[in-house]
Amino acid sequence: MVKALLSESEGNGRVICRLCAHECRLDEGKTGICHVRRNLKGELFSLNADKVVSMNLDPIEKKPLYHFLPGSRSFSIAAMGCNFSCRFCQNHSISMVRNETEIQGERVSPEQLLALAQKNHAQSISYTYTEPTVFFELALETAKLARSAGIRNVLVSNGYMTAKALSLLGPFLDGANIDLKSFSDGFYKKYCSARLQPVLETISAMKAMGIWLEVTTLLIPGLNDDRREISELISFLLDLDENIPWHVSRFFPQHELLDIEPTAASSIHAFLQLGADMGLKFTYGGNLADSSWSNTRCPACRETLIQRSGYRVENIGLRSGVCRFCGTSVAGIWE
Repeated sequence: MVKALLSESEGNGRVICRLCAHECRLDEGKTGICHVRRNLKGELFSLNADKVVSMNLDPIEKKPLYHFLPGSRSFSIAAMGCNFSCRFCQNHSISMVRNETEIQGERVSPEQLLALAQKNHAQSISYTYTEPTVFFELALETAKLARSAGIRNVLVSNGYMTAKALSLLGPFLDGANIDLKSFSDGFYKKYCSARLQPVLETISAMKAMGIWLEVTTLLIPGLNDDRREISELISFLLDLDENIPWHVSRFFPQHELLDIEPTAASSIHAFLQLGADMGLKFTYGGNLADSSWSNTRCPACRETLIQRSGYRVENIGLRSGVCRFCGTSVAGIWE
């Protein structure tokens, strides 16, 4: 166990966890909604911060990040746990924790993680697969070491952290992909056991901090594909920055939502086109067999700059972030 950050005493042995927007109040011996942070004798401890459950060398496009060091490799790590209970979670075997006996993982220190990233010539370390917010202590210490060593840090998150958590981790983040699962608070409450507003606040705060930001929406037929709501989601992104890449991914039956058909590819295409028509400069499809919405095009002349097929990437027309066809600067972190 590792003593947890971001907690405060409420008296009588109770502690408040200030890590995520749930802000759980925990009596002695109790764990929070994530089940990986426990009150022991009036102090909050992390049960997963020293247990790495997954380590892989991934294409950065898998996060997905399309405007962040394209074609590079990111050393990706996770500990078990999540502060959501998404009924469609694709990684539920490692994200859903009911009690501490289920917390698996290998003891790997932040120093060892950095050494592995360097050994594998990774240009970044990604905190991903589960919910990085709930292995905050491990992510923060590793991110500090990576920054000192010249390796960039990437967060793949549901965005449900507190402003205080982001103020500690944010200065060490270079890029992030945040899941914006819906633009309906009702959807968040029913299918994720969470709320929409804290996610919107995190996205806005990350943008204001200068973290390179991309957003992903998993489109689930009949649940979060209302055209009005999607239009509101797009408008929210436009109000922040028309250059935020928006990834719309195809749903396949997962976890508890096994009775819903996969999203039609035509539906993904239609909403990507809606985003483009409303003014988003970069819209991308995910979990699709075809690559028609995978390429990066110049927002001015529309020439293809980066061509993608799966995770294979070919830079055709981007030179130091500038379109070689018309000279337009393209938003992103390219080198």
